[in-house]
Amino acid sequence: MSRSIRLLTAAAAAALGLAATVRAEVPPGFTSLFNGKDLSGWVVPEGDNGHWKVVDGVIDYDAESESKKDRHLWTEKEYKDYTVTVEWRLKETPFINPRVPYILPDGTHARDIAGKPMTMALPDSDSGILTRGSMRHQVNIWCWPIGSGEMYGVRMDPKTPPEVRAGVTPRTQADNPVGQWNRFEITVRGKTLTVVLNGKTVIPPVEVPDLPDSGRIGLQHHGGKKDGQWASPPSLIQFRNIAVKEL
Repeated sequence: MSRSIRLLTAAAAAALGLAATVRAEVPPGFTSLFNGKDLSGWVVPEGDNGHWKVVDGVIDYDAESESKKDRHLWTEKEYKDYTVTVEWRLKETPFINPRVPYILPDGTHARDIAGKPMTMALPDSDSGILTRGSMRHQVNIWCWPIGSGEMYGVRMDPKTPPEVRAGVTPRTQADNPVGQWNRFEITVRGKTLTVVLNGKTVIPPVEVPDLPDSGRIGLQHHGGKKDGQWASPPSLIQFRNIAVKEL
């Protein structure tokens, strides 16, 4: 065997080994939602033009879907009560978000002595896991100090009761640094939601009254460019090892 062939063989073996490291065993009772090869079982946005894709065994997104409609990636199947597990990582944070709020434990925003909301300028990317077909009921992924796992659409609604607003606000910041993998375990049962991030319960069971009864699971698109520059936090993100257990 020539040296070049040996090197190619070694490289192929290394690639297979890397692929094996990102493919976890499906937990008992769970069904895999991603085969590590293609987007079978998912609905790619019409006109996406290859921005949602599979790279090295993971779902990779560059936040530049060309779809003129819904740019999220949705499961083909709808689900009612379930636990979904998903690993995700933000690839980079090229956008500086000038208005990241200082969120209090009750879900409200801190204000200065003049009553003006306190904000920070921080590097930021943004995505999330959409539950039961609803953008409003997404479990957020981003770089805010409050941490990933909250339901922003519910928390920010002025009609949301105070106890629900506090309930959908993360109890702790459990995110790993940008570039590293994280693991969500999200349970939706009836009107109740629970979120565990990297082994820590960031959202204990909370009843969300307007949570839809059923719907698809989605991976969120966020962000866009203006004059070639990011104008809001982009979904520069990867997903792997996605599995669901119907309850």
